[in-house]
Amino acid sequence: MHYLIFIISPTMKSNIKSVFSAIMGFTMILGFSASMSGQPNNTSGLEGRVISIEEEQPVPFINLMIEGTSIGTATDADGFFRLHNLPSEKLTLKVSGIGYQTKALELDLEPGETLQLEVEVSYRAVDLGGVVITANPTASGFRYQSDMSFVGEALQKRSEVSFGEMLDGEPGLAMRSMGSAPARPVIRGMDGDRILILEHGERMGDVSESGAGHSLTMDPLSASRVEVVKGPASLMYGSSALGGVINLMTSDIPEDWDPGSSGVVSAQGATMNNMGAGFARYTHGNSNWAVTARTAYRKSGDITTPEGKMPGTYMNHYDGAFGFGLQRSNLNGGMSISFNDQTYGLPEHLDDPYESIEVRQQRIGMQGRFNYQRQGFFDKAQWRFNVTHLGQKEVEIEFEDGAWEEDVELSHDKIAFSSTLTLQHRPHRIFERGAFGLNIHGHNLDIGGDEAYTPGERRFNVGAFTYQEIPLSPVLRMQAGARIDFQHTGALPNHVFPDADQARSRANFTGSAGLNYRPIQHVEIGGQFARSHRNPMVEELFANGPHLCSGVYEVGSTDLKDETGHGTDLFINWTNRLFKMEISGFANWFSNYIIFEPTGVTDEDSGLPIFEYMGDDARFFGGEFVLGIAPFSGLTLNMGMDYVNARRNSESREYLPFIPPFRFSGVAEYDFGSGWIGSRIRAVNKQSRVAPEESMTDGYALMGITMGYRLDFNGRHVLIFRADNIFNTKYRDHLSRVEDRHFPMPGRNFNLAYRLYFN
Repeated sequence: MHYLIFIISPTMKSNIKSVFSAIMGFTMILGFSASMSGQPNNTSGLEGRVISIEEEQPVPFINLMIEGTSIGTATDADGFFRLHNLPSEKLTLKVSGIGYQTKALELDLEPGETLQLEVEVSYRAVDLGGVVITANPTASGFRYQSDMSFVGEALQKRSEVSFGEMLDGEPGLAMRSMGSAPARPVIRGMDGDRILILEHGERMGDVSESGAGHSLTMDPLSASRVEVVKGPASLMYGSSALGGVINLMTSDIPEDWDPGSSGVVSAQGATMNNMGAGFARYTHGNSNWAVTARTAYRKSGDITTPEGKMPGTYMNHYDGAFGFGLQRSNLNGGMSISFNDQTYGLPEHLDDPYESIEVRQQRIGMQGRFNYQRQGFFDKAQWRFNVTHLGQKEVEIEFEDGAWEEDVELSHDKIAFSSTLTLQHRPHRIFERGAFGLNIHGHNLDIGGDEAYTPGERRFNVGAFTYQEIPLSPVLRMQAGARIDFQHTGALPNHVFPDADQARSRANFTGSAGLNYRPIQHVEIGGQFARSHRNPMVEELFANGPHLCSGVYEVGSTDLKDETGHGTDLFINWTNRLFKMEISGFANWFSNYIIFEPTGVTDEDSGLPIFEYMGDDARFFGGEFVLGIAPFSGLTLNMGMDYVNARRNSESREYLPFIPPFRFSGVAEYDFGSGWIGSRIRAVNKQSRVAPEESMTDGYALMGITMGYRLDFNGRHVLIFRADNIFNTKYRDHLSRVEDRHFPMPGRNFNLAYRLYFN
């Protein structure tokens, strides 16, 4: 229990041990009394222990039942069990537990006999399709916070220009937008580096967290799986992510393949922005190795709204990758190289056809991922790394003296790396399978251009973490973890900030403790409490100038303190054959929360509104409700709601800016095997809980339809048609960062996608 005490509080040591000892003592007394209360001598019994074949270790809290009766028990913390008062006859003992294959033993008990047994059980593969590995490195299948994943057709049905648009509308997920290309997901009202967007568990190395006009450097067509963890999931990935984690996964490093060749080809088009996109992947391998290559291209024009075109919302995006994978008896993994080239406009000068802003971005990255298995206490290891180089230019294009002229107003040159080594250990005493890890990440960011509004930044972080699960009973288990980071951040001077040489070094501690409770079949209850620590970003400290990519004049403060947060997350999930329901809630409290707030003042030279970074205590609370019903085969009815309330926790009690309003969504879909047809609605409430100098937005409702067809002929063909905003409703999204907040969002859109899988 020392680990648990370290995570929660040293003062709780005696209380926890006393309560636990009292419960165990009381249970033993009851068991002893029952066993001594006049047990007849002619009854039979079973005693023994359960061990795992692979590890040759006792298995705690595994269930044993006499088939056809209500007689049963569970092993104790050392794997021992005892069953008495059994009938003297032939019977079947069933041994079952999560993560283990069910085993049935045929026994013939003689009168008065107590049979001694040693039962061996084997691991069974966990269905990783239903496990969000981002939230649980051991893939145990137990949840301690709300999460979700999208793969296969679920991804294809949501295919959009950006991940922000793809995930927008899912319960708890919204998007920050300045057009389609830079749209970035928001979790429970949190943005920036309070949520981490990862590529296979490692930082992507872009600058999307630092400005509303900065985009993610991956096309959604390239993703094979997207995992979302709502709430504190920072232990494995960093100390700041109290809001959550979004993990984008590709197949650039083959992990599971059939010998021979296979691949996928897809195409997509949309009417709202005259968008066309294509994607292809080819993989070839044998039993020991595989190579793969992919390419994607997307081009779109300006967004069409019910009021006409929104200038400066076009994009061109190209990316590709090469990778290889290998499989040996105890080693598998591989490496890949990816590249990305993206150009997109920003809607900054809506009323001036002779002036525009364009972002030009190139990124090249190298990834590696290796898994190793061995005998011993630490029996599994994984090493991941991601090294990237990003070049980004924000170009102002003006028509002067009869010619178009370009000026690089802001440039980013970033070299970043992120690497994690994770060691999993076997179950030991009270601990189930757990993990220890070491994470290193950092970057060198040079900022230049005529309007460099901040100095550059050099950052290095090394963190050590552990994640443990402790079975407390057959239906109750505990998760506990801790992370310690040392971070050094230093400003890099440029021509605008020649004297910027300040540096900060911090040791950060984060921790979490959670419970998973399964009182009856089909019901799961999970909760978690966590602490986060976030160091201010370079723009929060030093910004002082116009940031054209965000459409604002930013003002930072070197007096900002480190941001610390304490958050709690709770969910109840009830699933059976007919329906699935989940209710989740959260509450977060922050000290020195860094707020990006409008001042109501406009900068005279640039004409941009002035936003300031300021610190104050803050609190967030809210939750989500999801209900899915399957009244008969093929038909599913789903609804979801989410709510966020965020305000300062100081005397002013003012609301925080850019918080999504209450939202409701409903989806009805009928799948008839060879295809499907469905409809959906999204209703968004008016947002009147706004910060000072922030505009309110009206409520709205959007309708859409979707249908698809599957054909298996020389491969698997999937055709998907989707119509969005079919009534061409005029609306404004509260999280839109477009300077003219009254310019509406996209109008009616027809989207057609085709995908072919072959092998």
